[in-house]
Amino acid sequence: METARTNEPQVTVVVTPRERFSYTRESLESIYDYTEIPFNLVYVDGGSPQHIQQYLANKAQEKDFQLIRVDRYLSPNQSRNLGLRQVRTKYLVFVDNDVIVTPGWLKGLVECAEETEAAVVGPVICIGTPIHEMIHNPGGTIAIKEEQVGEEQIRRFHHKCHFKRRVDDVRDRLQRAECDYVEFHCMLARTDIFEKTGPLDEGLFSTREHLDFCMMVARAGGKIYAERQVIVTYVPGPPVQWSDLGFFMLRWSDAWDLASLEHFREKWDLTEDNYFQSRYKKLGFRRHKAYVKPLAKSLLFGQRSLTLEKILIRLDRMVNRHVSDRYARNQRQSAPTQDLEMQPFPASTNPSK
Repeated sequence: METARTNEPQVTVVVTPRERFSYTRESLESIYDYTEIPFNLVYVDGGSPQHIQQYLANKAQEKDFQLIRVDRYLSPNQSRNLGLRQVRTKYLVFVDNDVIVTPGWLKGLVECAEETEAAVVGPVICIGTPIHEMIHNPGGTIAIKEEQVGEEQIRRFHHKCHFKRRVDDVRDRLQRAECDYVEFHCMLARTDIFEKTGPLDEGLFSTREHLDFCMMVARAGGKIYAERQVIVTYVPGPPVQWSDLGFFMLRWSDAWDLASLEHFREKWDLTEDNYFQSRYKKLGFRRHKAYVKPLAKSLLFGQRSLTLEKILIRLDRMVNRHVSDRYARNQRQSAPTQDLEMQPFPASTNPSK
């Protein structure tokens, strides 16, 4: 492969914040430890705490990568678009800042793109620790099904993963395959596909971004592949450090999730059916799982109380509404001095439908 024989990088790795900052070091060091072909790296740092900011500044000087620092939190697609603007190579790879890669990961993704002429390639995404053991997403399918209900034409959205198992249980099935979507935890794309799709949609603040982009790629005629010989792991975690809490609260705010779902539905002219209604009902579930339910349990010395959980969830929604409203207000008031071309952020919206 030409990329492997030359010292001229053919790919740029763009690292962006996902939901916290406290896994920055482990993730970035895995990229440098396990990447065997030349690459450029652009790191987008949106509002990390001072100790992470200093670590990234030192690392950027040591490794000679481009560091883009913005002194406020960014939505994932905003961060990715900032990195995308700096890319001059044939390929780029978006990587979240809580991902651990494996040896040969980048070479494998590039080889798949070269051999299949795919516009987008994703690896098997595993989740949690121990790393590289439990599959989260190995690529999936998307379908928009049109139905006639009386006089109304409805469009229902469906998507699913191909399988979720332990890696060791399905290793013989981990073969390269064309699919409908892969995820932004780690996603390679041909840079020129953005000439057809445009930049990533910043109206999607927190969810459905990967589905939207892959649908845009397919509409532009691009192929999407899952390279299942490559495995990476994203390591979600509750915001165990106080410096993570603000970003986590905003990243998974009811306002951002609801605005993203509504934007996705309107953009693709989808019916507001059970697919969306079920997600409206689950607004905030990541926050509740990460710290509300554990707090309720700790207050009762390990016992569970649904009543206490409901009380704390109501309090969480009030605090979360304040967080998203304050952020939206600050964005409206801030002078447009930074070259972000930012979409207006939504204030909190009543999630009940």
